[in-house]
Amino acid sequence: MIVIPAIDLKDGQCVRLRQGEMDRATVFSDDPLATARHWVQQGARRLHLVDLNGAFAGNPVNEEAVTAIASEFPDLPVQIGGGIRSLHTIEQYLNAGVNWAIIGTAAVKNPQLVQEACREFEGHIIVGLDAKDGLVATEGWAELSGLQASELARRFADSGVSSIVYTDIARDGMMQGVNIKATLEVAQAVQVPVIASGGIGSLGDIQQLLDAGGIYGAITGRALYEGELNLGEAQRLCSRGE
Repeated sequence: MIVIPAIDLKDGQCVRLRQGEMDRATVFSDDPLATARHWVQQGARRLHLVDLNGAFAGNPVNEEAVTAIASEFPDLPVQIGGGIRSLHTIEQYLNAGVNWAIIGTAAVKNPQLVQEACREFEGHIIVGLDAKDGLVATEGWAELSGLQASELARRFADSGVSSIVYTDIARDGMMQGVNIKATLEVAQAVQVPVIASGGIGSLGDIQQLLDAGGIYGAITGRALYEGELNLGEAQRLCSRGE
């Protein structure tokens, strides 16, 4: 399992939200590139970027910061989510050096886009399923759909997605532990790698994911920024069984 530092971008700054609420943002840095450099120095094997403004706007807003990070670290795998609603946006990000585009809201509202993107950009598409009480949310988590996350995961697995990022909104940014049960339900429903997100607050949470088995990666943000989790230590723990 790999530990993936999250860099959430809002108004050009690195922030963390609580339960996806934009008015509950904590600013950790006004230099996204320096933040990325820090995690690279700490041993990051992959970065998870989110354009928070883009998620609400429906189109990229912080693409300048994303491009700068991808350009600075061409050998580091980078995934980006937030505001990706078209093939054109995906193409722009991939051309800028990003490895994977995460389709979230559009995957629910326009599933045909996922199929088309997987055909056009094979191996470079991730579906992001953000859920609360098992139901998938859209529009920057502002709206709840009536669709079960595991049901949607199965629907997209056959489309050729590279992986699925499953986020429990209620736990995101709260550092109160991962929703292991819900994450495993998604992982067991599909044959593609599943990345857990939301709630990681300590090395113990990483160990729980490892013990559960079947999880490819874990995205963590606030715990790293507040010093509750050491990236190097967490990755060493994950690498022992490799």
